[in-house]
Amino acid sequence: MNKKARLSLVGAGPGDPELITIKAIRALSNANVILYDALISTELLDYAPQAEKIYVGKRKGFHRYSQDQINALIVEKASEHGHVVRLKGGDPFIFGRGSEELEYAQRFGLETKVIPGISSCNAVPSSIGIPLTQRGISESFWVITGTTTDRQLSDDIRLAAQSSATIVILMGMGKLSKITEVFKALGRGQLPAAVVQNGTLPSEKHGIGTIDSIERIVQKENLASPAIIVLGEVVRNAQELRSTCEKFAFEKAS
Repeated sequence: MNKKARLSLVGAGPGDPELITIKAIRALSNANVILYDALISTELLDYAPQAEKIYVGKRKGFHRYSQDQINALIVEKASEHGHVVRLKGGDPFIFGRGSEELEYAQRFGLETKVIPGISSCNAVPSSIGIPLTQRGISESFWVITGTTTDRQLSDDIRLAAQSSATIVILMGMGKLSKITEVFKALGRGQLPAAVVQNGTLPSEKHGIGTIDSIERIVQKENLASPAIIVLGEVVRNAQELRSTCEKFAFEKAS
């Protein structure tokens, strides 16, 4: 067993266990300890039958471990057992506090490595046919947290709302009303909007409408966290894709 104290910060992807990288699987297969988050597929733990597995996930209103405790646990387990894999949903550097954990481990002399993951910010829209950029429609995209560390709406949403960019909001369901208010105040009530729950998973559900209608659609479809919000003209593509698929299915059945 390799006892060298080291940390691999690994992105598990957006939810579908097949959307993990080969490099991430290799890290799991030689880990001594795995500290894993709430939104990862537990199927991924099967790649590491040899490892001690510790759940350190956070959900709204319930934190099994504080961030300080997770940081300390990384160093403690690496010192005792060697290779620690910190398995995080999506990409560890996109709202995953990965940099905090990396810096803490380095202060204690751990060898560190980052293995990027596919983020839900691009994978989930793609999975339902929404391109984040499209020639002649959207030249850029914003990825914004819906809720800041002090539980407020991010000011970046107000800035993004003034642009023609596609806007992807993570962790924003609790602030959906405030988000739509920002766009309505700018006269953008007809901007296409989508909410996708459990994206890339068999349990995925989504609702598509406009800024003016999306809250009603969320309520009608019973959508809740974990979900992402996508705002922009590119959302029309998902509607067109769905219509095409439904037409194809109808023609095939006939």
